[in-house]
Amino acid sequence: MQRHWKIVIAGSLVAGAVMAGPLWAAPPWSTLLPFKKIEADPNKDYMLTQDHGPWLVMCRSFAGETAPQEAHDLVLELREKFKLKAYVHKQNYDFTKPEVGLGYNKFGGPKMMVPRNGAKFEEIAVLVGNFETVDDGKVQEVLETIKYARPQCLEISTNTKSSQRFAGWRAVVQRINPDKDRSIKDKGPMRMAFVTRNPLLPDEYFTPQGLDKFVIELNKDKEFSLLKNRGAYTVRIASFQGDSTMKLDEIERKERDSVRHSKLEEGAIKAHKITTALREQGIDAYEFHDRYESIVTVGSFESVGSPREDGRIEINPSVKAVMDRFGAEQLQLPGQYSTGLSPQKIAGITLDIQPTPVLVPRQSIGAVYARRPVD
Repeated sequence: MQRHWKIVIAGSLVAGAVMAGPLWAAPPWSTLLPFKKIEADPNKDYMLTQDHGPWLVMCRSFAGETAPQEAHDLVLELREKFKLKAYVHKQNYDFTKPEVGLGYNKFGGPKMMVPRNGAKFEEIAVLVGNFETVDDGKVQEVLETIKYARPQCLEISTNTKSSQRFAGWRAVVQRINPDKDRSIKDKGPMRMAFVTRNPLLPDEYFTPQGLDKFVIELNKDKEFSLLKNRGAYTVRIASFQGDSTMKLDEIERKERDSVRHSKLEEGAIKAHKITTALREQGIDAYEFHDRYESIVTVGSFESVGSPREDGRIEINPSVKAVMDRFGAEQLQLPGQYSTGLSPQKIAGITLDIQPTPVLVPRQSIGAVYARRPVD
């Protein structure tokens, strides 16, 4: 299902200007890239890669026996007839296995959540690109083109065994829709198309500007600043948040208060003490401070783990070792059979109960990923 895709929807684009399709003298795709030839070779797969994008339009998804062929046919028709760079992307879903939920069970262990209606399936999506930014002027134009387009391969009347998601439901809606609502009536089988980012690119790519100058200034003079960590990931073992309030009287009082030793500053001092203590023990520790909190991390890793055949992640043993070393200890509760969690302390300061792998912050992240135009 399209709702299963782990994606970011550009809502402002989807809710753009309504197009008066029936009043156009020519189909909306007639003005798109009229002089550029788009390859449409039936012998090629046109699989999506990191170089296609980073922003795309999600057109249609398929699941079932005929899904690969239907997706391939749609890609070819979009390329040949509509002159759009279309690609195929496959993704497996497994909703049968238990997942770790938030919080802990009554014994102090992780809370496990079991799906009520689990299922496994492969979904094949057809996407159109390539847009360098979400604000690309062609994005809205292509999006509306796709919403009103009627590819022959998607016609339900001639494809009774279609693997399209919700194809039958869309056909019913179109039949019962009042004629007066032409904006919906005239849209085609891809009327629910939306703008999304390339699912093959890492989350770091879409970080807008990296760190702001103020945060860089806070950290640049620290001997063991996290900004000096050369890895992609590290493990956060301690975090200290500052004061926050939504009450106007408290905000005014804090602004008038001449005492500078705020909770945020206390957190920064604690983070520095923990980092220094760990460094004295020969541990690769770092500190990082921003407008809202200070944290301490340990380690420098290129990845959190590696993907398995079942779609889950096999955690990096080095990352897990850090998490186990600095995580809370399970202790027998006095006079009870159950156990509780006791957080560790460094330099007399309490660490987080559960260490967490995090991305190493960069001054500019998006620039790391350079792409070249491809067909």
